Amino acid sequence: MNRYPTWKYALLVIALLVGLVYTLPNFFGEAPAVQVSSGKATLKLDASIARRIGEILGKAGLQPDFVQFEGNSVKARFGDLDGQRKAKDAINAALNPDPTNPSYIVALNLLSRSPGWLTSLHALPMFLGLDLRGGVYFLMQVDMKSALTKKAEALTGDIRTLLRDKNLRHAGITRDANNVDVRFRDRETLTAAQALLQDQLPDLQWVETPDGTDIKLSGSLKPAAAKRVQDTAITQNITTLHNRVNELGVAEPVIQQQGADRVVVQLPGVQDTAKAKDIIGRTATLELRMVDDSAEALLAARGSGPVPFGTERFTDRDSSPLIVKRQVVLTGENLSDAQPGFDGQTHEPVVNLTVDAKGARIMKDTSRDNIGKRMAILLFEKGKGEVVTAPVIRGELGSHFQISGRMTAGEANDTSLLLRAGSLAAPMDIIEEKTIGPSLGADNITKGFHSVLFGFAAIALFMCVYYQLFGIVSTLALGFNLLLLLALLSMLQATLSLPGIAAIALTLGMAIDSNVLINERVREELRAGKAPQVAINEGYQRAFATILDSNVTTLIAGLALLAFGSGPVRGFAVVHCLGIVTSMFSSVVFSRGLVNLWYGRQKKLKSVAIGQVWRPPAEVPVVKT
Repeated sequence: MNRYPTWKYALLVIALLVGLVYTLPNFFGEAPAVQVSSGKATLKLDASIARRIGEILGKAGLQPDFVQFEGNSVKARFGDLDGQRKAKDAINAALNPDPTNPSYIVALNLLSRSPGWLTSLHALPMFLGLDLRGGVYFLMQVDMKSALTKKAEALTGDIRTLLRDKNLRHAGITRDANNVDVRFRDRETLTAAQALLQDQLPDLQWVETPDGTDIKLSGSLKPAAAKRVQDTAITQNITTLHNRVNELGVAEPVIQQQGADRVVVQLPGVQDTAKAKDIIGRTATLELRMVDDSAEALLAARGSGPVPFGTERFTDRDSSPLIVKRQVVLTGENLSDAQPGFDGQTHEPVVNLTVDAKGARIMKDTSRDNIGKRMAILLFEKGKGEVVTAPVIRGELGSHFQISGRMTAGEANDTSLLLRAGSLAAPMDIIEEKTIGPSLGADNITKGFHSVLFGFAAIALFMCVYYQLFGIVSTLALGFNLLLLLALLSMLQATLSLPGIAAIALTLGMAIDSNVLINERVREELRAGKAPQVAINEGYQRAFATILDSNVTTLIAGLALLAFGSGPVRGFAVVHCLGIVTSMFSSVVFSRGLVNLWYGRQKKLKSVAIGQVWRPPAEVPVVKT
């Protein structure tokens, strides 16, 4: 009756071992480390840089715990701060021979002290949020009106080009806020133009109104199209911010959308607010220029002569010199979109570019006169330009064209990302900022740890005194629940913050409630005069329905917080929902396993240690005389 099959005990042992392994990394603390990341938009790191850094450290007489390539950076961990500082100086001197134009960002960081065997199992600690580690916090608002205005300006140029190509005469095209007004002098032309514009520009809705002797056609973005423009703007801004904060050496920056037009930027471990504001507020510009292929330019590229007048020297992706004309053909303001793809004939990776009407006219004229020549696409940041790519013009170009040549699919994706996210899609203003010191973060960790510890101790003391052996079982189940919850958060690489610690403390109180229901149900069965084995079995079975109902309703509330909350509320909801799942498993399955292990094999069980079981007094018969 009260026996588990072997496979259930095996499942519990496996869950216990997994919980221990993935919880352990959180108790080893952090060690000083050096993080190397790309300092240029066009420079992409790979595993070879890790070997190079290992050689640099070896020549400097430094022995790191490890050097590993992870994500988009290389990290080297050291045993003390002195080794960390020496390593930073050695790596910086070797990788950045020109301090004024660094190719790599060498930053100080902290890494977990977890042993290698845990790391090999991908057992990593949870990340600490801003309120626990310290750092800077920005709340930024995206100027959505500017994004819509920019779209309206682009559409104005597109309309003018479409009407001119079809030889449809108009009396003027003007932009009124985010609306585009086109005036016509006769009905026939207006009808033809409206049919053309509705077919070619489906994102616009048109309204016809009289305007003196003319007829005015007013076009405005459809609500779905306007929302798509705003969503694209905020997504591109978030991508751009992610690219920029890499320079700060932040291990796990939090950059996420909040509401319809706001972005939260959290940089744990960063204390220099001025530097952070400089990085995230930086402007980058994209320029298209022609490559100079004259004899003088070829000599200058080989280093045999001076750079010709009106040109500049840059370095191509393969580190070869490139002489580019100063005259700008096109800027990033004219670039509407850049997406990776594949050529329809050769099936090689390409980048598909889309420019606005003004850009299409310029590209058409420029490409027609320069077929067979190279055009360089440059990204300027902090006054320094980088060559993203320099393709050869194969034919006359228009509003849609592609660039290709010796690119992998990954390189095509990276190039399109650079072209899209080189600058912010819409201006952003910092409307709130704050700095949290590391000492305050450490104090928050201590207080949060003590709150969970003291809460657990108080619950354990009450349960052991009130329910005796069953209280001990409940306490062990509560500890198992806490172990599973921490392991899950570590496996998911969640970011723990103060609201998360509050959710852990709340989970303990909710989890023990299930065991209280079970223990009281067993007591009721014993009061009814049932045998101990039967009381244990029916107590667990009948309490399960109540436990399930209460946890499901609480989970619904948690999922609502997760779906509609943001920031600290969402962090609380994640831990809260995971805690409900782990508490169901620990309070029902794990505690039942312990009770079955202790009492299940006792065939003639006469009593159980579950505290004082009150029974109603037996009625004494009254004898009447």
